[in-house]
Amino acid sequence: MDKKRWDLIALASIPLMMTLGNSMLIPVLPLMEREIEITAFQSSLIISIYSIVAIILIPISGYLSDKIGRKKVIIPSLLIVGIGGAVSAYAAWQMDNPYIVIMIGRFLQGIGAAGAFPVVLPTVGDMFKEEKQVSQGLGIIETANTLGKVLSPILGALLAVIIWYMPFIAIPILSMVSVLLVWFLVKTPKRDGQEGVPSFRQFIKGVKETFHHNGRWLVAVFFIGGILMLVLFGFLFHFSSLLEDTFHINGYMKGLVLAIPLLFLCIASFLSGKMIGEDKNRMRWFILIGNATAAISLFFVRDDMNLLLFTTLLSAAGIGIGASLPCLDALITEGIKKEERGSITSIYSSMRFVGVAAGPPVAALLMKYNANYIYYLLAGLSAVAVIITFAAIRPSSEKEESKEPVVT
Repeated sequence: MDKKRWDLIALASIPLMMTLGNSMLIPVLPLMEREIEITAFQSSLIISIYSIVAIILIPISGYLSDKIGRKKVIIPSLLIVGIGGAVSAYAAWQMDNPYIVIMIGRFLQGIGAAGAFPVVLPTVGDMFKEEKQVSQGLGIIETANTLGKVLSPILGALLAVIIWYMPFIAIPILSMVSVLLVWFLVKTPKRDGQEGVPSFRQFIKGVKETFHHNGRWLVAVFFIGGILMLVLFGFLFHFSSLLEDTFHINGYMKGLVLAIPLLFLCIASFLSGKMIGEDKNRMRWFILIGNATAAISLFFVRDDMNLLLFTTLLSAAGIGIGASLPCLDALITEGIKKEERGSITSIYSSMRFVGVAAGPPVAALLMKYNANYIYYLLAGLSAVAVIITFAAIRPSSEKEESKEPVVT
């Protein structure tokens, strides 16, 4: 693990920077609505378009990373993210009606995002032979991802104090930092560029075979990953609006309050990655208990609560989500053969992006009627995740020699 420390630090910078580049826009959305005169639903699409594009392209990037190498996909993708951020920043700075061009910039960022963070997961899987080390490495990556979520509302709010579109300006800078770290610190996996990489037809056949043997638990992990992200981004979007509209908290103080549930999520994610090791049964229980915790907490949320109780319940939900994420990452990475790891984890990442894309607009639509409906829905989805985990993720007692998976 120590020999790969700098590789992990460089790879961890990708989810950290990518999350900052996306989530730090959330506290700025109400301000953006006023500055460029758009609706709450239109502002939610600034988050969603990024994810929708990524959903479509992530499986392609996963296949390409298996075929031509991880770094050869990651570095150009990060550069595209930077270009997209620059386009959005220029539009906000120079144009009278910048919304469409901002969306084009976010579209480009989504293209780049498809080949960045989703490729990190299989890269970590390639770096280690022991499952315990893979779990620890993935725990670090997921912690960096959640740390980005903690810092993003604070950083976004602070940057917006300077000028509302400053978060867009930060995106190219953050992308270049990750490019340099990956370029210089991440050693190219041995299989990169080697012959024997399957053709597209062989790749499709391999994916079909993987789903034939592991379809039930794979689909379960995909759906749970999507649900967790929908729940997280749904309540963050509403919480951001509530802090301004109801509690009249703005600026960096809003960012600090918004970061509290995410801080608990980050801590839970770090501890979960440390504790699960290679114990698949423990992973299952963490996912079950984590989603149950989120479901119970969210069920009792009401938009007329005092701020302390509201934040406490969202923090409890954050703990549940944080405990689950590293377990899903580990199951999907350790349970799939190396040759198909990039492709299968890319589908998992796509499902997470589906949740990211759906959360804000769903919350925005329900806010028009009754904000409490948001939390009934999110609690219900978390309960569905509990049922799916119980029914479909069942660790095997032994590994079969002919197959990598350890769950049935």
